[in-house]
Amino acid sequence: MIGTLADGPIDVHAHWLPPELFDLPPGAPYGPLHDRDGELHLGDVPLSIPARAMSDVPAILDDMAAAGIGVRVLSAPPFAFPVAGPAAPYVDAFNDALARVVSGSGGALAGLGLVSLDAAGTATEQLRRLAAVPGIAGVAVPPVLAGASLDRGVLRHVLGVAAAEGLSVLVHPMQLPRPEWRDHYLANLVGNPVETATAVAALLLGGVVEQLPDLRICFVHGGGCAPGLLGRWDHGWRTRADVRRDSSRPPGESVRSLWFDTVTHDPALLGLLTAKAGKQAVVCGSDHPFDMAQRDPVGFAEAAGLDAATLAANARAFLGVPA
Repeated sequence: MIGTLADGPIDVHAHWLPPELFDLPPGAPYGPLHDRDGELHLGDVPLSIPARAMSDVPAILDDMAAAGIGVRVLSAPPFAFPVAGPAAPYVDAFNDALARVVSGSGGALAGLGLVSLDAAGTATEQLRRLAAVPGIAGVAVPPVLAGASLDRGVLRHVLGVAAAEGLSVLVHPMQLPRPEWRDHYLANLVGNPVETATAVAALLLGGVVEQLPDLRICFVHGGGCAPGLLGRWDHGWRTRADVRRDSSRPPGESVRSLWFDTVTHDPALLGLLTAKAGKQAVVCGSDHPFDMAQRDPVGFAEAAGLDAATLAANARAFLGVPA
């Protein structure tokens, strides 16, 4: 439930995790996090991130001021998603801590909570609780889970409850490992965009946007590969019955009901996204505090022809906040 937000540009894609939850959910494939002399490590892998940038609210507010951000929407880093089994206590602890942080921010911070991904009933209860928490706009979820995406299983259930409860959904990739991506950071550079495009395709071709017209959902990193693939998806939809089996509109039409952030690292790709999805679909994102973050998100977006007022209005629409 989002009330009054501070004025200025809104960054919908930024991460926060308190130190007491650095152990990560049970069975987390990469964890736990460690603060080693002020630097974050995921297991034994250095993240090149100061620990305070992830968990210290004054440091986050300082970064916002330096970047010209008026409001930052905080969500858990993707390695804190509970993808390995029951994790309700961890999820509840994160949501409670997030609620405390945003409530004391004077409208400068908002939050997207976590939800259990092992049981639909537990997820429903958590989502209904989040809907009543001041400053919490919705939830962040992974794009794929246990061999499925947003059109089936627990993820599809979460989308249905979120739409019914008026909660926004942010979809963030998990950087899942594959043998062919083990070098050169390809699990991120290639894997993240592919995960996100898979989820966009599942949502559009699976007919989910038609089934849930009230769903407010945003894909980070500019939708990954999706903007460049929409033409291919449309061609497949028109020529193959199995592609259009679950949807009544081609993806190139349905995509205009989604939101995407600006973290594309390429003005030309941001221009393609805007052309395909519409200017109303683009919201400002930073991916703070990761190494792949857009350090000047407002300047980057404006250089690509997107004005700050439009971006802020789009973010408020995604978050369900009246202009």
